[in-house]
Amino acid sequence: MKIVAANFKTNHNRSITASYVTELNKFLEDDKRERKVFVFPPATALDNFDGKTIVGAQNAYPAQNGAFTGEIGVDQLSEFGINTILIGHSERRHVLGETQESIAEKYEYYRELDFNIIYCIGEPLEVREQGNKELLEYLDAQLVGIDLNYSKLVVAYEPVWAIGTGLTPTNHDIELIHYSLREKISAPLLYGGSVKVNNSEEIMQIDNVDGVLVGGAALHVEDFKQIIKNS
Repeated sequence: MKIVAANFKTNHNRSITASYVTELNKFLEDDKRERKVFVFPPATALDNFDGKTIVGAQNAYPAQNGAFTGEIGVDQLSEFGINTILIGHSERRHVLGETQESIAEKYEYYRELDFNIIYCIGEPLEVREQGNKELLEYLDAQLVGIDLNYSKLVVAYEPVWAIGTGLTPTNHDIELIHYSLREKISAPLLYGGSVKVNNSEEIMQIDNVDGVLVGGAALHVEDFKQIIKNS
């Protein structure tokens, strides 16, 4: 079963997200092929959504509640029945400074709560340019403290230099990296990083690619529906 996920990042408000998910649910209801479809809106747009779309949080603090200014916790997620979370995205690692230790702590907390987890790994350009050995060592370091046997885990490989740039590794590169990851990880493997309507079908046909995590190309529901059709 292919998995297709949309990460809105800091885009869309509550009303646009509600319209988007409603339209997506109609599409999925009519589409009889088996797929898992996730949407990660900003925290202010989380709500109770019925239907086949699995709505998750882009981030949450590893706590029920508490004195964590600017964060949300389990109480806020529970209000909307959210039990799915994105952890380890490169923008949180590289822009917001999350360490592997803090990411692993968050992972363990939400694993114990039986959440669906899409866990992100990926390398910056300077690491890729050092060669495959260094690249794979860098990815291995992002798996430290992560229970790879967790039954509700999905791993998304996103080369940092490809996110939002329009650049993607070659299909051969994606195949090699996913093959190497498959030797360690039995969970579904997604590819992310400048996935678009016109390359998504080809990417999802690569061996050991079980789906895609889409950013900017998923902001328009018609484009995201086409990417789902391509899966």
